[in-house]
Amino acid sequence: MANEVEVLVYKDPKQPVEARVRDLLSRMTLAEKAGQMAQIERSVASPAALTGRSIGSVLNAGGSAPRKRASAEEWADMVDEMQSWALASRLGIPIIYGTDAVHGNNNLYGATIFPHNVGLGATRDGDLARRIGEATALEVRASGIHWAFAPCVAVCRDPRWGRCYESYSEDTEVVRTMAAIVAGLQGSPPEGHPAGYPFLAGSKNVIACAKHFVGDGGTHNGRNEGNTICTFEELEKIHLRPYLDCLAQGVSTIMASYSSWNGKPLHSNCILITDLLKDKLGFKGFVVSDWEGIDRLSQPHGLDYQYCISASINAGIDMVMVPHRYETFLEDLIFLVESGEIPISRIDDAVERILRVKFVSGLFEQPFSDRSLLDVVGCKEHRLLAREAVRKSLVLLKNGKDPKIPFLPLNRDAKRILVTGMHADDIGYQCGGWTITWYGGSGRTTIGTTILEAIKEAVGKETEVIHEQHPSEATFADKAFSFAVVVVGEAPYAEFLGDRTELDIPFNGAEIISFVANKVPTLVIVISGRPLIFEPNLMEKIDALVAAWLPGTEGGGIADVLFGDHQFEGVLPVTWFKSVDHLPINAGHQNYDPLFPLGFGLKMSINNESYL
Repeated sequence: MANEVEVLVYKDPKQPVEARVRDLLSRMTLAEKAGQMAQIERSVASPAALTGRSIGSVLNAGGSAPRKRASAEEWADMVDEMQSWALASRLGIPIIYGTDAVHGNNNLYGATIFPHNVGLGATRDGDLARRIGEATALEVRASGIHWAFAPCVAVCRDPRWGRCYESYSEDTEVVRTMAAIVAGLQGSPPEGHPAGYPFLAGSKNVIACAKHFVGDGGTHNGRNEGNTICTFEELEKIHLRPYLDCLAQGVSTIMASYSSWNGKPLHSNCILITDLLKDKLGFKGFVVSDWEGIDRLSQPHGLDYQYCISASINAGIDMVMVPHRYETFLEDLIFLVESGEIPISRIDDAVERILRVKFVSGLFEQPFSDRSLLDVVGCKEHRLLAREAVRKSLVLLKNGKDPKIPFLPLNRDAKRILVTGMHADDIGYQCGGWTITWYGGSGRTTIGTTILEAIKEAVGKETEVIHEQHPSEATFADKAFSFAVVVVGEAPYAEFLGDRTELDIPFNGAEIISFVANKVPTLVIVISGRPLIFEPNLMEKIDALVAAWLPGTEGGGIADVLFGDHQFEGVLPVTWFKSVDHLPINAGHQNYDPLFPLGFGLKMSINNESYL
């Protein structure tokens, strides 16, 4: 009948996903298709962009937020408003909102911040990673966000790399184990789910993103955005295998790497992105660029922007993280298609993949946030999980000057304890980069428990804990200490800001350790994203050494182990080198002679039982 309302296949949740994708794609104009391929920063999102341009995705840069210390509800309000703009477009295609939730919902003040990946790699516990993924998904969804740019499954082969802490290990098999976090973020696909086809269990899970494809952890001299020089066989054996585990779990998106392979930038590498990832490995989700990743295909960045667009899209990039000059991107993309530089078939393939993920993730049926999740942010259950992760990530590297006389566990009823060092009472330093801001910060940047606070809570009522960030002769002039806890490490950093050719202990850490250890028995705790240099004479002076990595907000997990309530379980996820002159050094190398080898980790005596 003439007055019957057309039933749109793409709006019918009872229809198969692929039928909905085909139907919607057939109704789209070139301009609408181009819009779906753009991801823009929240600061430039507007009704003109999301309604008028049909922009496909919005993200926030590290530190970009609705306001300083915005609540989860304020985040959800912002995302929902943007979603309403997108749904008002001609076809009503929802946006996917993405964020760098790499160790918890780390842009959100008050969220649970878990240890960075290098610490989780020390646990070797894939089930722990999965549970952390589940908790992170809930806290991300509570803020209205659908997509986490995690996990990083890089295999870091050189600690000079500024993203070393984003890697679970130098050992491919450890990274593969920890890739179980994908099932936590997205939910576990049912038996028989085809590998490579995107999956999302429901509205309490988030779209995951395996990154950075591929070889980013193997660059020459650990240079960020550098060149990985190796054969395809080496690339496959070391760097590619974790992606197979992610594909098997239905990972929905994959992010291209800033780095190159044998001189060819990944953002324009058709052989790896299209021929290998999509065609051979069967990936049916979509590939997203990194932040202005396509701009780096010309020098200076973005100078020949049309070349950047054509080279990346033709190579297989499906969604481009623009993030600001989206109008130029869209105009140039449309021109390149109309001129034949980019085939319309490539555009249709990209948009098909993006729509597939949007349908699979249920965004058309549940585009808005679930306000019932607001109370999960920073909840007790999640903080206890993070505390467990901290405990399991700690690696005991030395315990006593004489192995027969262990220094740990510490006596909680000691008369007087000195706690010192720049990192003893600093949440920002504990959390590291990608926390509240892109590169992190210092001080009370978010809610949590510092190592000093945890020690004070753990000791007996009669024990005096004295904290001095910078100890001096006066510190010891009229006081006798049972022992000292010196907490040293790195300042927070992210990406290229963390590239270092010298890996000594910052803030005169070695001098502080030496000064204190000359006065009193000393435990050293290192807060860092990678191994740091400990000279032989310094190792001789100290009584115990613990690698705590970047533990996040729950410092209580450190005190749990120091005082013997729990055993040390962590083992080194990376080789602890003697000197930067020896780098790169990895297990299996010829003449392998590190300070501590990959997999090293002592136990301690508890209740008179020896675990050494």
